[in-house]
Amino acid sequence: MKKLLFCAIIFLFSVASHAQFEKNKWVVSPSITQLNVSYSGYEKTTVGFEAEGGLFIMDNVAVLLNGGTNIREGGDDKTSLGAGVRYYFENVGIYVGTKARFDQYDFQTGNKKDVSFGGEVGYAFFLTRNLTVEPAIYYNQSLTDQHYSKVGLKLGFGFYF
Repeated sequence: MKKLLFCAIIFLFSVASHAQFEKNKWVVSPSITQLNVSYSGYEKTTVGFEAEGGLFIMDNVAVLLNGGTNIREGGDDKTSLGAGVRYYFENVGIYVGTKARFDQYDFQTGNKKDVSFGGEVGYAFFLTRNLTVEPAIYYNQSLTDQHYSKVGLKLGFGFYF
């Protein structure tokens, strides 16, 4: 009986999650809920916030726009704007993504611009039919300066509708 109940629960979760990755569905990760902890040669350990949203252009494939900010002590701030694509593996919630970003560093001594490309692997764990917790690991490769390349972990909430 326990095995049957377990199988039924797994089936319901897989059906519910797949329905959210269909063409013309939307995904939004508000900035207030996305925590990003990372390490790079320049920033060392940083905590920042990010917002991401997009549209599933076909089943399991979403095109996303994102923006974010890191505010550091001493006035050295960073803002980011980018776009990317995510592929969700059917029925499991695991996703892989790639993105391109433009970063603006505002230093006390001046400004610096950077372009980076990166990838991420994460998991969309459904708490309800439309709400997820999304832990992920990522890497961004800077095209300007190797010290701006970054590896990190992020934890966010996603809304699928």
